[in-house]
Amino acid sequence: MLTEKNCWQQDIRYEDYLKAFVKGIMLLGMTAYLFYDSWIAALVFIPALYIYLILWKARVCREKEQEFREQFRVSIQTMASALNIGYSVENAVRETARDLKPLFRRDSRIRKEFERMIHQLDINQPVEQVMSELAGRVSQEDVENFVIVFSAAKRTGGDSISILRSAVRDISDKIEAEKEIQTLLASKKLEFKVMCIIPFGILFYMRLAFPEFMQVLYGNLAGAALMTVCLGIYAAAYRMGEKLVEIEV
Repeated sequence: MLTEKNCWQQDIRYEDYLKAFVKGIMLLGMTAYLFYDSWIAALVFIPALYIYLILWKARVCREKEQEFREQFRVSIQTMASALNIGYSVENAVRETARDLKPLFRRDSRIRKEFERMIHQLDINQPVEQVMSELAGRVSQEDVENFVIVFSAAKRTGGDSISILRSAVRDISDKIEAEKEIQTLLASKKLEFKVMCIIPFGILFYMRLAFPEFMQVLYGNLAGAALMTVCLGIYAAAYRMGEKLVEIEV
């Protein structure tokens, strides 16, 4: 069974890993040049490349999860509509899979999951088991909540349509609220990215405009220590800023 980590990682393409690796190399090389004026420092920073790739992968996985949440919101709304007009749960899953085809790419996570669910239904697996395995594969809170409500509705045999419609509305409202927050934060995230570039831009400008003034910081222990402290402060500020602009509902 896939874990949460593996589920989102498998949606990252090899070319994405390659681009991140090249970007990391360039970033470390630029940092070594601007802060230490030494390619030896770039070799010392090699372990930092590993940390950079871990952080990059975690960020991309979060983005993949957010993308899936929006896809899941559309899918359960479509499924609720199919149930409302009289489809059985099994046929509602198949109808939803057909409706998702023009909306999302073939390699999108939601289409892969629905294709797998249809295959499981075709081999006569109970729909409760199919839904539970979906929740286990993606390990995502919204999916787990929906499956819990779905299983309870099936088990009690009450007005399952109303129960599911209420669950879909609650999950959709939560996702929409988070989307609105992310939209409001978009400008702040852009400002944060610009502010992260500014220190490198200042150092690059100083090196070009005032090379003699900057030379005192390179090639000696005191200068290297000072630049290391500055780099450490920058890294701490970056991590703090990154956490401030990441808000979860």
